Amino acid sequence: MTVPGVPREPSSSRPLPNGWRWVKLGDVCHEDRHLVEPGSNDAAELTCYGLEHVEAETGCILKRSRGQVEDEGKSATFRFDGRHVLYGKLRPYLNKVALPYSPGRCTTEMIPLLPHDGVDREFLAWLLRRRDTVDFAMLGKTGSRMPRADMGSLMNLVVPLPPADQQGRIAVLLREQMAAVERARVAAITRLEAVKTLPATFLREVFPNPGQDLPDGWRWVRLGEMAKTTSGSTPSRSQPMYYGGDIPWVKTGELRDGYVERTDENITRQALAECSLSLLPPGTLLVAMYGQGQTRGRTGLLSIHATTNQACFAILPNEQEFIPLYLQAWFWHSYDRIREETEGRGGNQPNLNGQILKQMVVPLPTLVEQGQIAARLRDQMATIEKARAAAEAELHTINVLPAALLRRAFRAHIGTK
Repeated sequence: MTVPGVPREPSSSRPLPNGWRWVKLGDVCHEDRHLVEPGSNDAAELTCYGLEHVEAETGCILKRSRGQVEDEGKSATFRFDGRHVLYGKLRPYLNKVALPYSPGRCTTEMIPLLPHDGVDREFLAWLLRRRDTVDFAMLGKTGSRMPRADMGSLMNLVVPLPPADQQGRIAVLLREQMAAVERARVAAITRLEAVKTLPATFLREVFPNPGQDLPDGWRWVRLGEMAKTTSGSTPSRSQPMYYGGDIPWVKTGELRDGYVERTDENITRQALAECSLSLLPPGTLLVAMYGQGQTRGRTGLLSIHATTNQACFAILPNEQEFIPLYLQAWFWHSYDRIREETEGRGGNQPNLNGQILKQMVVPLPTLVEQGQIAARLRDQMATIEKARAAAEAELHTINVLPAALLRRAFRAHIGTK
């Protein structure tokens, strides 16, 4: 068992190459806490960096110009320069280790570490970014909600140290590998973003916007004229007999622009009878009236009998007028416009309401053409979803590469895989 603050002895199964040695982290660097007092000349002249200005994992410094950071001007900061490695001790699992190249000052949640003679600064940074170091820092952390690395404990971590010339070669190799990973990551993100734009492209090819001419056989119809609508309710939480039944109860967080096939909560038939709720049939289109983040305007197409809360607007199916999937696709197409037009409503929480939705005009072709459009969009969306999943999987593979490369770079030299 590893005890925080007690160095882990190197295992005999992990032999070191010639010239390498096991040392404590405190043998290769030390904390260089040179305080800069608020209001001092140094405080006025040096750019101040907060932990938020260091990118997790990569250590890239995100802030380049002077500006206010949290607690700046109120608390002391630490001075650093191009000799130091900045170690983020707050929430060490974020793995924020930076290499500054010019003088500055940092909040006390970052500790300037000064490498000892014979220790390559960049090698030290890679050593600190290893998963072994992160895990050890979390073992010795203090605090639960905002954990901090115990620097005294961390300095007792036993690490492998090669000769100085090999330190430089390892650091350069890792830098080149990480640069290649970053290029691959940027390319993967570009591909993923391109895939995400495809649905909007397909939808623009199908749907005209209000005010545009319609294709032959199409007509503009107000939503309230083509379908019956209703909203839901939330049964009183103080009445346990209303919950735990067999009737699915949909909330806005479950509307993800797809089908609603199951729900997180069910209500009882007593709640259905007593709480102004209706049992909605499959094919009902639910629209989120309000909610956190990007929820407002999202939709869900019921594939089950269900009911809903008051934050959802229900458009009941009308097989004489529209195909539900076609109508849902029109809401996908109109999402940005709906959000923009309702942004100023509702104070702190912008919202739609039934009147606004019922007055919206929908471009309707014949039912046959609606079916053709819905089938084509369904196939296209399925293809896009596969491409999106593949792009996300590629990005995930790239994102875990840095930790794997660090693990291989160090453990390959000490007899482990």
